[in-house]
Amino acid sequence: MRLINRHPGIVLRAALVALPFVALFIAYALGSQARLAVNPSDKLMPAPSKIAETAVRLLTEPDRRSEKILFWYDTWASLVRLTLGVGISAVLAVILGLLIGLLPYVRATLAGFVAVVSMIPPLAVLPILFIVFGLGELSKVVLIIVGILPFLIRDLSARVLEIPREMIVKAETLGASSWVIALRVALPQLMPRLIQAVRLSLGPAWLFLIAAEAIASEQGLGYRIFLVRRFLAMDVILTYVIWITLLAFVMDMILRGISRRFFPWTEASL
Repeated sequence: MRLINRHPGIVLRAALVALPFVALFIAYALGSQARLAVNPSDKLMPAPSKIAETAVRLLTEPDRRSEKILFWYDTWASLVRLTLGVGISAVLAVILGLLIGLLPYVRATLAGFVAVVSMIPPLAVLPILFIVFGLGELSKVVLIIVGILPFLIRDLSARVLEIPREMIVKAETLGASSWVIALRVALPQLMPRLIQAVRLSLGPAWLFLIAAEAIASEQGLGYRIFLVRRFLAMDVILTYVIWITLLAFVMDMILRGISRRFFPWTEASL
């Protein structure tokens, strides 16, 4: 039997999934042990036990000054900004994706503009956003929108254009207006693609959020990481990085669960 036709069983699949993580942990543990053997006060690669102790402290002990557990306040602040940025981007992308994909006049007007805007590095306009919108919450949310919205629009409009023309013609034959075609024909075809596109956008969205928080913020996961870097507190930084990765993974799993629940026929492509 060819290798492309062989599939691992449940136990072997679980072992294969865990293998890269175990290998990474072992490699880090060995590297940390080697560095600490040469210099016990080395801060670059703290021992896994040190990271675990720091994680417990960050998650349970309140700050002496504010008497708040800053870890959870940072998490809440970042999740609110991320949710707003991704949510607004998704809504705008659906609207503009439908308009560009269905209406030739809108497509001729906006398709080229969106393509050009999508080539602008979002972090390059970050200073402009701070000048225009200030250093508050708005500029951080806008950066996420600027970063992922053009990609979402291009992806969703392309999906609308992929809808078989016969479906639209049949709807027109039955007397459907452009509005009805958008809602009853195009939108149901668009929603599975929207979930997939949002899943792919989560990584860039986190990147833009962390960058904005690092430059101008008083709270958030990115702010805390860049605050403690001056002290070389790698145990704190690694704890936050692991937490951000876990949050992103959980968000991805939630979106995949939604896709499985409401659009099971698309699961093979996700």
